[in-house]
Amino acid sequence: MRHPRMISLLAAAVLLLSTVAPASAAEGAAPGARGRPAPEKQPVAEGFGGAVSTVDADATQAGLAMLRRGGNAVDAAVAAAAALGVTEPYSSGFGGGGFFAFYDAKAKKVRTLDGREKAPAAMEEDAFLEDGEPIPFAEAVTSGLGVGVPGSPLQWQRALDAWGTMPRRTVMEPGIRLAERGFVVDPTFRRQTADNEARFRDFPATAEIFLPGGELPEVGSVLRNPDLAGTYRAYAKRGPEVLYEGPIGSDLVDTVREPPLAPGSTRNARPGLMTTDDLAGYTAPTRKPTKVGYRGLEVYGMAPPSSGGSTVGEALNILETADPDDRVQALHRYLEASRLGFADRNRWLGDADHVDVPLSELLDDGFAGERACLIDPDKALVSPVAPGEPDGSYEPCGATTAEPAPTGHEGTSTTHLTTADRWGNVVAYTFTIEQTGGSGITVPGRGFLLNNQLTDFNFEPLAPGVPDPNLPAPGKRPRSSMAPTIVFKDGKPWLTTGSPGGATIITTVLQTLVNRIDLGMTLPQAIAAPRVSQRNAADGNAQAEPAFLASPEAEELRALGHGFASTPEIGAAVGLEFLGGGRIQAVAEPVRRGGGAAAVLIPLRD
Repeated sequence: MRHPRMISLLAAAVLLLSTVAPASAAEGAAPGARGRPAPEKQPVAEGFGGAVSTVDADATQAGLAMLRRGGNAVDAAVAAAAALGVTEPYSSGFGGGGFFAFYDAKAKKVRTLDGREKAPAAMEEDAFLEDGEPIPFAEAVTSGLGVGVPGSPLQWQRALDAWGTMPRRTVMEPGIRLAERGFVVDPTFRRQTADNEARFRDFPATAEIFLPGGELPEVGSVLRNPDLAGTYRAYAKRGPEVLYEGPIGSDLVDTVREPPLAPGSTRNARPGLMTTDDLAGYTAPTRKPTKVGYRGLEVYGMAPPSSGGSTVGEALNILETADPDDRVQALHRYLEASRLGFADRNRWLGDADHVDVPLSELLDDGFAGERACLIDPDKALVSPVAPGEPDGSYEPCGATTAEPAPTGHEGTSTTHLTTADRWGNVVAYTFTIEQTGGSGITVPGRGFLLNNQLTDFNFEPLAPGVPDPNLPAPGKRPRSSMAPTIVFKDGKPWLTTGSPGGATIITTVLQTLVNRIDLGMTLPQAIAAPRVSQRNAADGNAQAEPAFLASPEAEELRALGHGFASTPEIGAAVGLEFLGGGRIQAVAEPVRRGGGAAAVLIPLRD
């Protein structure tokens, strides 16, 4: 227990910082707006009083500004999320949704909010079929048909109402200022814009913001979004009603139902099905988190419609059945546990409000034992592995005759942030607009891109003749892989982590935990380490980063029968570790996606 005098000293330091600290980019003029450089990114920070870690320095400073002003972890998380809607608009924003995990230190409970987008009431199982065949995926991506009812605006308000301490207007200030005064374009933002340039040009409202003057934004230039500043001001003043029952929502529905293409565009931007009634009926419910024990720790995650908590949890249960004595065997079992977890995820996971998800059985140790017995220490399994039967009746080594269900399409552009405060509250928050750039469609005059989240539904059953829990349905939320995770040791928060990356979110979180817990890495090492992602693909190959492929372990894993496909980058994780005595280590990526930004309220001094 911390000494009362230390608590008094920390409180005094926080008060001093809040009154004399110079304005950051998020609090005052935006970076570059008056010739100043963008805030520096720092991948690791250590200190006291609270912490923020995101993929972006401006967003991290926005969250830190709330902590400086006496706000808590929830206030900081919402402020950082709103700022990311400005600086990371291709990954998140007002037109998207996500999953919010919160440790309430006073109640000593983990609570989660579901802000996942929903299908319109008019969306039926065959919504993505034409003449009995799936429509081209690219056409669904850039269309009104793929747009789900956004969840972030209501989720932010629900989090602030339930657990925050600051007024909505205060929390939105950094995002408003960033949108109005601008942020400095970095190489990652320019590259993502270039990747989307062709479709952005097809939508005038999108091109006006993200292709200023008709050109790609230059690295080092300042990009402003006054329309988004206006949207944020309206939200700050009136709350989520401006979207769900107000004029912004009306504009959004008009845009979804008739995507406003540029004159002469030949793009087939299919109309969507959303109505103002769909907006008015949206809810962001509280969900009971998933929970598993792992090597004396407690791991909390997100329940359906996310598959993150269940799949990470099942894989950890499988891994706990053995204690590998070397690094190669640890990685071998990590790959196999992930392969088995994905086999079960693809067959059983969907929106539990619409389909029967056997969640408790998927997380049962008996089921894990039945699956773990399939792992041979000397030989890799052959994908695609069939799913198990989470039915409560488990054999020492259960066989299955079920058909394998492959992993469907899932966008990789998402973002994750994590915060903590001096009272011990903790947030892990993953949110998205799905594809990099979402649908590519900006609501005219409102400044935010629309999600294409409904493309996370399976367009048709993945295994013919087998019930598919992730088909479209009225009001249904598509399955997600987002996995905000909070780990406890001795009943107290010890570690948080999360990542973007579509289905690779699950493996990124799982590998980070394996690296930290089983392989003895520090959290910065665990996040920076080369990644490999096995998702039970039909060809059996795991995606792997070049640095992993060049490692000695990769060669030994190949000898066990593992195959790999090279991919430049997997995920972009952030995390916190609580080191005892009130000390926090905030961690972000050092390189991936341009590197992240970690900060603490009161840094340790050399």
